[in-house]
Amino acid sequence: MLPRVRPHAVEAANISPVDAPTLAAAKAILDDVRDHGEPALRAHAVRLGDVQPDAPLVLGRDDLAAAARALPAGDLALLERTASRIRAFADAQRAAFADIDVAVPGGRAGHALSPVDRAGCYAPGGRYPLPSSVLMTAVTARAAGVSEVWVASPRPALVTLAAAWVAGADALLTVGGAHAVGALAYGAGSVPRVDVIVGPGNRWVTAAKQLVAGQVGIDMLAGPSELVVLADASADPARIAADLLGQAEHDPDARPILVTWDPSLPGRVDAALARALETLPTALVARQAVANGFSVLCADVNEAIAVCDRLAPEHLEVLTVDAETVSARLRHYGGLFVGAGSAEVFGDYGVGPNHVLPTGTAARFSGGLNVLHFLRVRTWLRMDAGSPVLEALIDDAAALARLEGLEAHARSAEARRG
Repeated sequence: MLPRVRPHAVEAANISPVDAPTLAAAKAILDDVRDHGEPALRAHAVRLGDVQPDAPLVLGRDDLAAAARALPAGDLALLERTASRIRAFADAQRAAFADIDVAVPGGRAGHALSPVDRAGCYAPGGRYPLPSSVLMTAVTARAAGVSEVWVASPRPALVTLAAAWVAGADALLTVGGAHAVGALAYGAGSVPRVDVIVGPGNRWVTAAKQLVAGQVGIDMLAGPSELVVLADASADPARIAADLLGQAEHDPDARPILVTWDPSLPGRVDAALARALETLPTALVARQAVANGFSVLCADVNEAIAVCDRLAPEHLEVLTVDAETVSARLRHYGGLFVGAGSAEVFGDYGVGPNHVLPTGTAARFSGGLNVLHFLRVRTWLRMDAGSPVLEALIDDAAALARLEGLEAHARSAEARRG
C-alpha cells in the first residue's frame, strides 16, 4: 500500500506549494479585482460557481445569527464547545506575550503588543465544508484583540455560517479562491481591505496569498496536508492506519508517511490500511493520497528521528514506548502529538492548539497560526533630557553616522546637546 522508501532517499516535500502557471493566473485575477473592485469579484465568483449572478456576496451578523438558529441544537453546542477550547488556548497564548518597559542608557525603552484592526480568515469550502477552520482562524483573531473579523468561504454550508457566528465574525464573504483573497487584500465594494489574511486553502488561495504578502500580512503558504507517524513495534497498526487515512482523505495530494525501525510494522500497517479502505466512504480520495505517501524503515531510533527532522512535516505523531523521550529529541514539525492517545485528529478538531500549520518543510522556519499573527510588536524610546550619559550617546550616534557618511544624522544627534 504505502510505497517503500529507503532512509537516505527520503526527500522532503517541494518547499514551493505553488506552481508558476497558477501564480500567473492568480495574478491576473488579483489585478482584475484590484482594478475593478466588486464587479470583477462578482464576475469571477459567478464564473467559478461560487454564487449565482444575483446572490449576495456578503452575509452580515444577522445572516450568521439566522444560520446559527437554523442549525440543530446539538451541532451548535458542538461548535460552541470547540470554540471555547480554541479560545482558552489562544487566550493563554496571548497572556504569555507581554509589553515590556526597561531602562536603557539615558532613558527607557520598550515594546507594546497591539492587534491589527481588521483580519480576513479563509476557510475552504470545496470538497468538504470546514467549520473547524472558521473557528481556528476567527476565534484566534478575536483572542488576539482584533476588532473586525471577516471570514471568506466559497459556497458556505449552514454549519460554516453558524461557525462564523459562534467565532464572532462580523461578516462572511461567500466566495473563495484568488478573487476572495484579492477582495480582502484590496477591498471590493462592501468588503473592506484587511490587514492580515490567514487560513488554509487550495493552490489558488496560496498563490494569491503569496502575491499579496507585503501589502497585507499573511500567516503562511500552506500546501497539501502531511502526517508523519513515527512508531516502534509497540504501536497498534490499526490505529496508525486510522491516523494516516485521517490525513489521506483530505486531498489526493496529501502525504501520509510511516517512519519506523521495526521491520514488521510497514507490512502490518499496509494490511490495516487495506482493511480500513474497504469501508471508508472517502476511499476514492484516500487511496490516491496513500499512493502519494510512503513508509521508511530505519536502522534505529536515531536514524528515524533524523528522517523526521528532514521531512519537517505539518503533523508528527510519536507512537513509541518512550514517546516523551523521543519527542524531546525532535526539532522540526508544525504540530507534535505525543503518545498513543494523542491522535492528530484532536488537533484538527479543537482540543486547543491551532490546526493551521506549516507544510512542505516550512516548519524549519515557522510555526502554526497563533495570536502573534494578529499582533504587532511596536517599540518605543524615551530619552531623558539632562541625563549624565546623554552626551556620550550623542557622541557615539554622531560618530557612527559620520562613519556611514550621513552628516544630517550626525547633526540631528548633536542638536540634542544641552
